[in-house]
Amino acid sequence: MTDTHLPVDRRFGLDRRITLPGPLRLDGGALLSPVDIAYETYGALDAERGNAILICHALTGDQHVASSHPRTGKPGWWARMVGPGKPIDPARHFIVCANVLGSCMGSSGPASINAATDQPWGMAFPVITIRDMVRAQAMLLDHLGVETLQAVVGGSMGGMQALSWPATFPARVKACVVIASTARHTAQNIAFHEVGRQAVMADPKWRGGEYYADQDPPAAGLAVARMAAHITYLSEAGLTEKFGRKLQARPDQPNGAKTFGFDADFQIESYLRHQGIAFVDRFDANSYLYITRAMDYFDLAEEHHGRLAGAFKASKARFCLVSFDTDWLYPTSESRAIVHALNAAGAPVSFVELASPFGHDAFLLEAPELNRVVDGFLRAGA
Repeated sequence: MTDTHLPVDRRFGLDRRITLPGPLRLDGGALLSPVDIAYETYGALDAERGNAILICHALTGDQHVASSHPRTGKPGWWARMVGPGKPIDPARHFIVCANVLGSCMGSSGPASINAATDQPWGMAFPVITIRDMVRAQAMLLDHLGVETLQAVVGGSMGGMQALSWPATFPARVKACVVIASTARHTAQNIAFHEVGRQAVMADPKWRGGEYYADQDPPAAGLAVARMAAHITYLSEAGLTEKFGRKLQARPDQPNGAKTFGFDADFQIESYLRHQGIAFVDRFDANSYLYITRAMDYFDLAEEHHGRLAGAFKASKARFCLVSFDTDWLYPTSESRAIVHALNAAGAPVSFVELASPFGHDAFLLEAPELNRVVDGFLRAGA
């Protein structure tokens, strides 16, 4: 078993990668061994080992929750929530964020090396679930000496993992914060993901997932997938306010004539193309297939004989759920369904719907009310 430091910004946070011997038994029946997990930590465990908080990232997120991203140089994806003086504070908490199983920022996934072949896994990597991601996180926490979590916190797909934690390891979680998430994917959610997957697989450069040796990935297909997904993260009101039907600047034409064509004529088109291009520089196409599939398979009620309340029956955790009024990807009705199940299970739960013009992405953006809710909930259980 090895645990190595990676070259990152060391002014805040500690980025590591560990190879655990495993095996990790997956929901699909496969045994994964060894298991690589890339993770980042902030703060330190207290003497009682009771101040650990696990942060779970969303689909295209990573372990760089509050320190500079080594590829893009951008600030951590949740620096608004995590850091000195923030709701999740390294002065009070031992903070852990791990790159999920199946991803491409250091944890085992289709882009990592299969020890049996000494080649990238590609599509030979076993299909994974949200619960598999949680089990891998539990292996990491075992290695770190964390038996019980003060809290597990996540938004979007991170919220799915956060919900799965008390259902899978009820004795290890004291509190659970679920933001802009759901207990299962709807047909509409699955449909959007399938459009993205088909865009990737239709790209001639995908080649059945065997593109690593040539270092020529299916960038065009992955960019289109990102564009389609990004639309679901925004609200109509937010798009209208920011872009409306504004056109890009055009060269002057004789007599003020209007030009027509298929370039990025509207500003929203240019914005989406930029999002797609930027994404392919930091993410692996096969990982996108695997992680979206894991999200589609997620159905916490189905895992517990069709009763969502049954998922929380053994848990003693406190729960906090937050939704946003303009989030149509995981609307407030999905959070309310989880609250009803928690009530049926007799679990202590608080719930709030926050107003925001930013749609699903609101949990990643400046949201003082969200910070106050999370801070108050965590301090109440300290």
